[in-house]
Amino acid sequence: MGRLAEMQRKLLEQMMGPEAMGVANANLVWSDEKVCRNFLCGTCPHTLFTNTKMDLGACPKSHTERLKTEFLQAREANPSDPIFNRFQMEYESNIFAFVDECDRRIRAAHRRLEKTPEENAKTTNLMREIAEIELAIQGGTEKIETLGEQGKVDESMREMAAIEALKSEKGEKERELQQLTDTSGASGHQKLRVCDVCGAYLSVLDSDRRLADHFGGKMHLGYHELRNMLSKFREEREKRKMAPPSSVPPPAGTPGASRTGSERGDHRSSRDERERERGERGYERHASSRYDDRRRDRDRSRSPGRRRY
Repeated sequence: MGRLAEMQRKLLEQMMGPEAMGVANANLVWSDEKVCRNFLCGTCPHTLFTNTKMDLGACPKSHTERLKTEFLQAREANPSDPIFNRFQMEYESNIFAFVDECDRRIRAAHRRLEKTPEENAKTTNLMREIAEIELAIQGGTEKIETLGEQGKVDESMREMAAIEALKSEKGEKERELQQLTDTSGASGHQKLRVCDVCGAYLSVLDSDRRLADHFGGKMHLGYHELRNMLSKFREEREKRKMAPPSSVPPPAGTPGASRTGSERGDHRSSRDERERERGERGYERHASSRYDDRRRDRDRSRSPGRRRY
């Protein structure tokens, strides 16, 4: 009960702010470690999956609209301050970590739906047995014709009874094979597929209404929003790469400003871009791994670890 009350308090604090809840952190500033940087820069994933099976619980850090407003105003007033670039990079890395974790679950779900070695062996054995029965039926039919030509009616009747038994056995094997095909890999009574956005299992037998409920559900829409964020990050990065370099003249009379200041700014800018591009390459590797299993191991070894925030 204590945990539930704590989660409710956190949710109310996120919606109303700590001041309204009487929390003694009204003196926080937006740069404080106790403030959620995901919330400041955009969207905190903790708020996307409330009351779903992927519920992350209340965010352990502060969500205060006053601090977000102050952060945005400060960034607009001085966008070149390195702290804003650092916050944005941390935000993008955190969003990537959530999507990357979802992608790992999707790959694991696809593997679970694949046939097991035992199922493959059983399928092969059934197909071989059915083929052998078909050959026996064909041979028995030819034998019946020969016996009929020879006038051996009793032997012909016995052979016909044997063929009927083989046909019955063949039918049982075929039904068993069909049942194995329908249920293998799905660990249930119906064929399943995996949603490539959120990782949920979907049945091929689901009605349009049920599918619409899934695609309009909170968990699916939450991961869809996170993936759209990553696409937006990539587009913005491409725009920055294509934009011409800024040429702001240094203040006159500053010793060495014409060279040292600009070089220091260029170095910091190029370093930030390299760090952003590394994160972007990591996301693209993991996104492509869902469609190219041969690169799975290499992608896993290069994927960045989840960052704390």
